Amino acid sequence: MSRTSGILMHISSLPEEYGIGTFGEQAYKFADFLKASSQSYWQILPLGHTGYGDSPYQAFSAYAGNPYFIDFKLLEKEGLLKEEDFINMDFGEDESAVDYGKLFESRFDILQIAYHNGKDILKQEIDAFKEENKLWLEDYAMYMAIKNKMNLVSWQEWDEAIKLREQEALEAHKVELEEEINYWIFVQYQFFKQWRTLKAYVNKLGIKIIGDIPIYVAIDSADTWANAELFKLDEHKDPTVVAGCPPDAFSDTGQLWGNPIYDWEYLEQTGFAWWIDRIKESFKLYDVVRIDHFRGFEAYWEIPFGDETAENGIWIKGPGMKLFDAIQAEIGEVDIIAEDLGYLTQEVMDFRDETGYPGMKVLQFAFNTEEESDYLPHNYDKNCVVYTGTHDNDTAMGWMSMTGDEKDIEYAKQYLKLDEEEGYHWGIIRAAWSSTAQTAIAPMQDFLGLGNSARMNRPSTLGINWKWRMRKGILTKDLFKKIDTLTTCYKRGGRFSNLAGDKEGDGSPI
Repeated sequence: MSRTSGILMHISSLPEEYGIGTFGEQAYKFADFLKASSQSYWQILPLGHTGYGDSPYQAFSAYAGNPYFIDFKLLEKEGLLKEEDFINMDFGEDESAVDYGKLFESRFDILQIAYHNGKDILKQEIDAFKEENKLWLEDYAMYMAIKNKMNLVSWQEWDEAIKLREQEALEAHKVELEEEINYWIFVQYQFFKQWRTLKAYVNKLGIKIIGDIPIYVAIDSADTWANAELFKLDEHKDPTVVAGCPPDAFSDTGQLWGNPIYDWEYLEQTGFAWWIDRIKESFKLYDVVRIDHFRGFEAYWEIPFGDETAENGIWIKGPGMKLFDAIQAEIGEVDIIAEDLGYLTQEVMDFRDETGYPGMKVLQFAFNTEEESDYLPHNYDKNCVVYTGTHDNDTAMGWMSMTGDEKDIEYAKQYLKLDEEEGYHWGIIRAAWSSTAQTAIAPMQDFLGLGNSARMNRPSTLGINWKWRMRKGILTKDLFKKIDTLTTCYKRGGRFSNLAGDKEGDGSPI
């Protein structure tokens, strides 16, 4: 198997016009940049429809896509929008940051225009899309329609009859909200149409998409509302326990995520059908799937609902290999990356090894002067994916200059022989690319040498995350040549094919 590498760059961070990155021209240009840089992978964060807090890890559906990523210019080409419908809207003034408040106030109204222009002429295609996605689409569309009617409050605060999905209430809302339900179906039709076209182009360049799925779904989601039996909920559909992480060196009270926890006994009785469907649907979107919090399948931290911290949680055994044996029996071999960061027991490591999936190594975690680290490159085996950092880390330059421990930084400089004149970030990238790991990945921010202000997420904070956007014109010929040289030097240019087909982009760097 070839040594490979890739770049982590979420869709929202692309320098498209109108407030946020989309599936439009700049996405195609970024794919061209990856090809020119000899990269094998484009890694992105979850594509789900984000809710309060704008986190891609807390979506309204495990299946539905984010309407923000639908490109208006592509809708204009279809004749569903006119430029005047979106050209003068206020999407935010800062080209380097997403203003989610402005997007929420403007983008859905524009998509309503496209819906009214296209609902009749696209009826046959939309009906086919509904049939193809009947597993989840109508529940999601009804959930969104009711949610808007209820002023966006969580479904747990809805009227009891519709909260509990009583048949009479479902039928009444289906009639009352028919137009709104059809709008949300149209939005998903456009999302998947644009994404599949982009992904096909990326694949023709010999590049695969690594997508990310969280192990848990959000409590305020269509999944929990429509499939309450899958989770540990009481008779009123309120959680009895929720997910999180125990106290550790980073947090005295642990992390209280609040997601509902799966009823694994029930799921096993169904042959893990819901999880098999979820994995199947994920591989329609991505070529490789990274599962966040993979250790939760071996054992998970269960916290009593209502607790204000994660301190009183307990470890509960997960489904382990029974789940992945069922997935393999149904789907066959699949390309999965196990996000195995954090507190790992021997049982977790044995479980990961039994699956055969590669785990993760993060260089920013490697240089703890107090103890030997599995993240130091000399400790790697080949079956892993090394990252300079993830979306949850500071950028390489931010870590070096602001957030890293002084002793750890000095150790990194010594171990990696970092050169300030070249740029510390290039030394850290080189360490990843030169390692024995099968695949090496770095966020786009690290290739650009950006500091703390370009960080994507600061865990346990709200309202300041997922905003970073790359400025136009910053991806130069010199940059992709440098990445290409580095990739070729360390024999990571083993792309899967070298086909070139019809494309939306013009072939030039961004």
